[in-house]
This record gives sequence, C-alpha cells and structure tokens, in this order.
Amino acid sequence: MENIYLVGGGKGGVGKSMVSMSLIDFLMSEGKDVLLVETDTSNPDVMKCYQSEIAAVALNLDHVDGWMDLITQCDRHKNHVVVINSAARNDYAVQTYGDRLQHALPLLKRKLITLWVINRQRDCVELLRNFLEQIPESKTNVLMNSYFGYKEKFETYNNSQTKKYIEQLGGKSLIFPELADRVADDLYINRMTIEKAAEDLPIGNRIELLRWRAEVKKMFEEVIE
Repeated sequence: MENIYLVGGGKGGVGKSMVSMSLIDFLMSEGKDVLLVETDTSNPDVMKCYQSEIAAVALNLDHVDGWMDLITQCDRHKNHVVVINSAARNDYAVQTYGDRLQHALPLLKRKLITLWVINRQRDCVELLRNFLEQIPESKTNVLMNSYFGYKEKFETYNNSQTKKYIEQLGGKSLIFPELADRVADDLYINRMTIEKAAEDLPIGNRIELLRWRAEVKKMFEEVIE
C-alpha cells in the first residue's frame, strides 16, 4: 500500500501549501497516482491548482467527522499516495482526534510520514513537540523553509532536544529550497500546477522554476519511500 504524507506545521505562513504542491509534483513525476486531501477549506490554494489533474477531496478536520471521512478516503483510494495539506488551525484537532488516524494505520496497511514545515520561530518547535506526543506512530521529518533564512539561522530548532529526538527515530532535518517570489505568485494567482508553469511561464521564470524543482527533487528523494 502507498504511504500517507501529512504536510503540517501547526501555524500559518510557514509554507505548507508550497511544500504540498511540490510533493504532489514530485510524486506525479514518479508515476504515482495521488489523492490530495485539502483541509484548508477557507483558503484551498493547493486544491484549486491540482483538482483537475489528480483525485482531490476537501475535508474539515476540525471535527471528528472529517477524520472519519479521511480514513474512509484512504481506504477507497488504496492505490493512491495520499497527501494531506493541513490547515494552520488543525493543531488542536490533531491533538483531539488524530488518534483515529493512528489507530487506522494497521487496518489501512499504510505508513504515515509527516513533513513538518518550520520557520525560525520558537512556536514552530513547540507545536512540533505537541504533534510528536499525539501522533507517535508517524515518521516525522522537518523541513526548514529557506525562505526564512539559511540552515544556520534556524538556531532554535538546530539546538533543540526535539531535533535530536526526531533524528534518533530516523527522521531527517532538511532545507526546503526557496523559490523566487514572482514565480511562486504565478502558481497561486494563476492556479497553475508546477508542471504547467514549467511549460507556460516566460523563459526567465521557467529557468528559476526548473532550478528550484531540481533542488526539491533531491530533497524529497531523501524522505520519500
């Protein structure tokens, strides 16, 4: 069975949507069938970009019904890799209802792999600790979004016991490459998939996108099973 990938971060503005889009793009390039579970129902950017290309559902994980529906969708799409784009507000819901998904994993015969996206602020690490306590069955990797600076600037995370704990469990701490703002804006404003943007954008923008896409591919190759 294919894996379930949860793109989390616990707060808004850290880059979860861009990570979800790049993960979908990588999986599609590997020939995988993908199911997108869009949980940011108030601002479903990823779904708007990809709903015509892949299977996609919008679920509200603020309520237990959304978690039950998530498990059902994972079961119905047995041959699909599942990508969950989590909303910033889902932190409390994960603590309250996330055990449902954890208990379902053996029945689904799937692994849960989390890509936790952070900026340089302390609350990102605190929210990550809360997540690890609630969903211990997930293999968790941390993506330091280089939009917020070089790896060395993520001092709070780099010097934390949380980092040591994640890496002891086999998770990785990686840098998520920065994409030029105007290219990222093209994706969101025009509701474009990364593949389409690589074909249709002006050549200067395409070169930047292709550079970033290659770096993202190298990063994902370290964590995608």
